[in-house]
Amino acid sequence: MEKPELNQHNKEEFPPMHTAEHLLNGEMARRYGCGRAFSGHIERKKSKLDYNLSQPLTDEEIKSLEEYINGIIAEDVPVTEEYITQNEAKERFDMSRLPANASETVRVIHVGDYDQCLCAGTHVAHTSEIGHFRISSTRFQDGVQRIVFRLD
Repeated sequence: MEKPELNQHNKEEFPPMHTAEHLLNGEMARRYGCGRAFSGHIERKKSKLDYNLSQPLTDEEIKSLEEYINGIIAEDVPVTEEYITQNEAKERFDMSRLPANASETVRVIHVGDYDQCLCAGTHVAHTSEIGHFRISSTRFQDGVQRIVFRLD
């Protein structure tokens, strides 16, 4: 199948960090029911994601998240893409962040069975390319849990 033409993506992410973001977002949504981060800044050296939570994550929860994500990285899971229509996507995903001028065909990124979401960014081919995931700091204020992470 020929790749459909999608809207131009104007941001060049660092693929290992961007793929790590997918893993953290997917697991936060599963574990805490908070959905994916409502705000984030993904950079090569360090990144941060913000989640709406009713209470701060404990040190044990932070450690558990790190171990979980590093386990997926060690598993060398393939990162694949799928192309679907916006209509199909509406049944599977929150469409609120999709730009108004988005193409009719959208791309879904799968990190094995661990995460799937709409995304126009760049990613690694396998999770082993990410490196070691480390949560370097957290902050909780006014119902917002910020998680800052790095790759070593």
